[in-house]
Amino acid sequence: MIDTQREQLLLTTLEGEVTARRPLIGVPMGRERSQRFFGLPMYIMNQTYVRELEKRGALPVLIPLNMSEATLRGTFERLDGLFLPGGEDIDPSNYGEERHDQLGPVDKERDRTELNLTRWAIEWGMPVLGVCRGVQVINVACGGALYQDLHSQAGELDKHDFYPPQYERFRVSHDVRIEPDSRLAQALGRMHEINSMHHQGIKRLGYGLRVVATAPDGLPEAVECPALPFVLGVQWHPEELAKTDPHSADLFSRFVWAASASWQAEMPTGWQERFQEGVDKTRSLHGGASRNGSRAPIQL
Repeated sequence: MIDTQREQLLLTTLEGEVTARRPLIGVPMGRERSQRFFGLPMYIMNQTYVRELEKRGALPVLIPLNMSEATLRGTFERLDGLFLPGGEDIDPSNYGEERHDQLGPVDKERDRTELNLTRWAIEWGMPVLGVCRGVQVINVACGGALYQDLHSQAGELDKHDFYPPQYERFRVSHDVRIEPDSRLAQALGRMHEINSMHHQGIKRLGYGLRVVATAPDGLPEAVECPALPFVLGVQWHPEELAKTDPHSADLFSRFVWAASASWQAEMPTGWQERFQEGVDKTRSLHGGASRNGSRAPIQL
């Protein structure tokens, strides 16, 4: 039944019961210069993300970069959920640090777009699912910080950068230990094997977030916002594993079902103000950028 969600106008349960309308899920895009079309600037997105979301019942909405804040906000306010895909490194100016020598390529416009969307979504209590870069965007949007390069800044950790083409994207690299009372555990259980394609990671946790999965070396692999119905980020790529792993597929289904529910009614009273104040306080304590983009003073 789940594989036929894309053919239906309404979501259905495993038993075939109609439950809700299919939700609009925003997917921010990347960009590059086309080699095929003589350097033409193109918006891009990995098709696997979009296909997996549609298969689980979402109505995917691809969100381009370079939109005005008014256009971006207008698009956001029509969404039911936000999916944050993998991609480039996040510019460390977003969490108050200088560039490290091993920082990879960044896209400041993509950072602006995704961080704005993520902050708005969390303020509203909108369901969010982030993968790889996506979990890092969630963390930075909440005032957290990243290791810009795990190998050089946290050399005691195991290898996490199993990149193509040397390694297949679906290659299982290690397992993760999952907190049993987490939303993630409802889909994956208490232990799960994952793939790993990242050289950055969570260094300081953002406001309102909880680490719900860790690698054998102790690196955070997943975070949730316990105060909200569904805000979850994972450091791996479940869309690649979902092809053969029903638990990874179930993670997407649970996100889509959360987005189709009445999540607005589940937001705690006063959450928006607490979140905004908490993020600003977290950033000011650690010298990060405030929500309006200005650099907070470093506290000595």
